Amino acid sequence: MGDKPIWEQIGSSFVQHYYQLFDADRTQLGAIYIDASCLTWEGQQFQGKAAIVEKLSSLPFQKIQHSITAQDHQPTPDSCILSMVVGQLKADDDQVLGFQQTFLLKSFQGAWVCTNEVFRLALHNG
Repeated sequence: MGDKPIWEQIGSSFVQHYYQLFDADRTQLGAIYIDASCLTWEGQQFQGKAAIVEKLSSLPFQKIQHSITAQDHQPTPDSCILSMVVGQLKADDDQVLGFQQTFLLKSFQGAWVCTNEVFRLALHNG
């Protein structure tokens, strides 16, 4: 991993950490958000650490497993990292579904936090 640019190393580490937490105990995700963070989940908007964790904790499944197909990371002009993830998830005994998720990461008080996040299932109607 040492030959990858630093933003790719940070982005990849964040993505791995995020999905490990999400799959094991998503109530613990609060540590990666700040009060100014925003989440768009299937078109619904949430702002602030508490609102985001409440939304993620209240999702209607008991267990979930994410499988990452691809991830891309870019540095932004204001020293943030933009990360896009494509993968599949399996919730409870439901069918496997594709998803896309985008994160904007910012260094905040010595740690990388998620300031913006967008999630969509890869569902095609019609």
